[in-house]
This record gives sequence, structure tokens and C-alpha cells, in this order.
Amino acid sequence: MNPEQESILISIKKMLGGVLEYDTVFDADIIDHINAALFVLSQIGVGTPGFRIEGPDEVWSDFLGDGTDYEAAKTDVYLQVKQSFDPPTSSAHQTALKDRSTELQWRMNFRYENEER
Repeated sequence: MNPEQESILISIKKMLGGVLEYDTVFDADIIDHINAALFVLSQIGVGTPGFRIEGPDEVWSDFLGDGTDYEAAKTDVYLQVKQSFDPPTSSAHQTALKDRSTELQWRMNFRYENEER
């Protein structure tokens, strides 16, 4: 499957590991965290402002459109959700996740600010 046509919710649940694709028990919580992460990305110029998911039907291209680095955005959303939904117990691991997210956000924002319009 093309990454841009992959469900945002399902792809993040897969990346979280222990949350199975067909298990919907935590969907409401995960959706809240995903929407917060999408808000952060839209604030730095990545994706559609005001975009929200409500379930498994929304795909990455709905949020990102064309020509965006889907993998960077997907990884950053995962990192943000992981930190909120299932934070690591080690402070070193927490710092590593936060640092990686910050770097990805900086790089995506840099690309956005330097694209020809």
C-alpha cells in the first residue's frame, strides 16, 4: 500500500506495537493524541490546518496532500503519540523520543519555509 493512502489511525496503532489494528478499546484516546500531533504539525506549516481524524477512514494524503515526506510526518506523529499515550519509563528514552520529534519538526518546518510558492 502507498504510504499516502494508509489510514492515519491504523498506521499509528501498528507503530505503537501492542495495540492491535482490530482492537478499538483505546481508539478514542489514540485519536485524541493523533489530533494533537496533527495540530502541532499544522502549526509548523505541515499538513492541512484544522484537520482532524475521527476514525480509520482518514488517510495521510487527506492531511498532507501531495509532495510531502509522508514517512517523516508519520514518524513524528508516532513519536508524539508514544510520548503521550505510552511513555517510556526511562528518562533517557523519553528524552530520545522528544529530541527525535523536535528534529523531525524542525526539518519539516525548514522544508516548508524554503519551498517555492
